[in-house]
Amino acid sequence: MEFGFDARTEELRHVLLDFMDTHVYPAEPVFAEQHAALDDPWAWDSVPVIEELRAEARKRGLWNLFLPGEHGGGLTNLQYAPLAEISGRSLALAPPAMNCAAPDTGNMEVLTLFGNEEQKKRWLTPLLDGKIRSAFAMTEPDVASSDATNIQLSIVRDGDEYVINGRKWWISGAMNPRAEILIVMGKTDPQGERHRQQSMVLVPRDTPGLEVVRGMHVLGYGDYEHGGHAELRFTDVRVPVGNLIANEGDGFAIAQARLGPGRIHHCMRAIGAAERAVELMCARADQRVAFGKPLSEQGVIRDWIAESRVRIEQLRLLVLKTAWLMDTVGNKGAHSEIQAIKIATPSTVEWILDKAVQVHGAAGLSQDTVLAAAFAMNRTLRFADGPDEVHKNSLARAELRRQAERSGR
Repeated sequence: MEFGFDARTEELRHVLLDFMDTHVYPAEPVFAEQHAALDDPWAWDSVPVIEELRAEARKRGLWNLFLPGEHGGGLTNLQYAPLAEISGRSLALAPPAMNCAAPDTGNMEVLTLFGNEEQKKRWLTPLLDGKIRSAFAMTEPDVASSDATNIQLSIVRDGDEYVINGRKWWISGAMNPRAEILIVMGKTDPQGERHRQQSMVLVPRDTPGLEVVRGMHVLGYGDYEHGGHAELRFTDVRVPVGNLIANEGDGFAIAQARLGPGRIHHCMRAIGAAERAVELMCARADQRVAFGKPLSEQGVIRDWIAESRVRIEQLRLLVLKTAWLMDTVGNKGAHSEIQAIKIATPSTVEWILDKAVQVHGAAGLSQDTVLAAAFAMNRTLRFADGPDEVHKNSLARAELRRQAERSGR
């Protein structure tokens, strides 16, 4: 087994690490100040420092690295994994600076894989160039969206148009005024086969009948790096039939194709957040004195630090194995491993962030460190792209089947 990175990955790692040290980390307090001065906080990526970071990232070749093939960095999942991890150390700035932030990444993947030439020209090209942002609208407030076949938003054909009616919420990216296009999932055939009832259509933000009801906060945070979550209402929204992605009935399959890479990207970045938390925890433990000695000499603190290191290394190996499988046997062949990392990573990183907050005392709960915001954002990952319980149920079902086949049952 080979555990080293190849030459291309090492080169990009060095470039990215330098970018983080010289530009991203110094920009964090600048971003906070500029963002606080905005009239519209959801327009967070309009501040000057974001544009400066994006220009620098492009100059260094750190642009669209998530996307394989001609449109992106040409990297495999295994090559991109350590780069996404590094970007996760500053989740609010590094991924958007590199045009590698959700939900745009998944939407660009959908358009690359399933969009027609007109859709790619109209929407994919400006997304790749970072000129616009986008949103992905699947989750609904009135049904258990952990089962995507439950969605109720209706998409009804009327001549050369589709008419859309329904509600969505927790729609990533939709609060950002630069989000000009939404990928919307709904039902075109409510009586069809369970996994063929759904379709996806492209809905421009300014389409009449599309209402942004409100912004949704995550434990009090705006989750600006994901463009801000929104509740949406669709009332007789009309779009041309040419806005359909692929074919009627393909919506569920497209969603599954989108969520596989999205899940591993989330896990990669979460490991970076955990690494930064350990770095901050160690620094704080060395500097802070309680009961006559530094916190770093307290047994319980050392236990947390040691456990954090073990858990990060375990996660990283599992994520890298999953990336390798996605490259070699495809997303379907890596399905169980994708589920495993989606189960393991958010809860493990949550534990590490919690311990880092605890070491910082009340400061860890405040805006004076990145820990509180990181904790809030990481907590969403136990719901995003499917809740823990759904993945555990599916993984257990696969394991039972595998063991039965092995034993001849």
